[in-house]
Amino acid sequence: MEELNLIMEMAEEAMNKALEHLDKSFINIRAGKANPVMLSTVKVDYYGSQTPLSQVANINTPDGQTLSVQPWEKTLIPEIEKAIMVANLGFNPMNNGESIIISIPPLTEERRRELVKLAKAEAEHAKVGVRNARKDSNAELKKLELSEDELKNAEVDVQEATDKFIALIDDKYQIKEKEIMTV
Repeated sequence: MEELNLIMEMAEEAMNKALEHLDKSFINIRAGKANPVMLSTVKVDYYGSQTPLSQVANINTPDGQTLSVQPWEKTLIPEIEKAIMVANLGFNPMNNGESIIISIPPLTEERRRELVKLAKAEAEHAKVGVRNARKDSNAELKKLELSEDELKNAEVDVQEATDKFIALIDDKYQIKEKEIMTV
């Protein structure tokens, strides 16, 4: 049944998207180490248009607690500083005339717990996405003219895929939790 395979492919694709979204969300949850990705949401006013910071500057990590932003045009330094403050990431940029230095403060125990809760919430969102893909797939399967046995087998296949993706999400969450709580 070609339609059956198509429904299964669509279900797995939707579940994969939930997993990819989780990965992107986890990148933004910092674990105390400096990482250029921390500034991925920062947009700079570049000649009237909101431009991602990575397109107007080099972002480096000279050490585990520092980010260095080297703009390609020195005139952008005040705009970049302002954009980092507006992004509300909890960073305090310092400008030395050539570049912007951001010291990443060490995480407190309380902040670590908040980040773990945030990671858990993101994992739950991903699980909801996977379950929605399962629900949509099962609804599509019911529309097909299948025998009772074929329908049951197809639903079992969808459930197995769901279980596999939920387990992957749980694994990713456990890794992220450990990363956040490790001092």
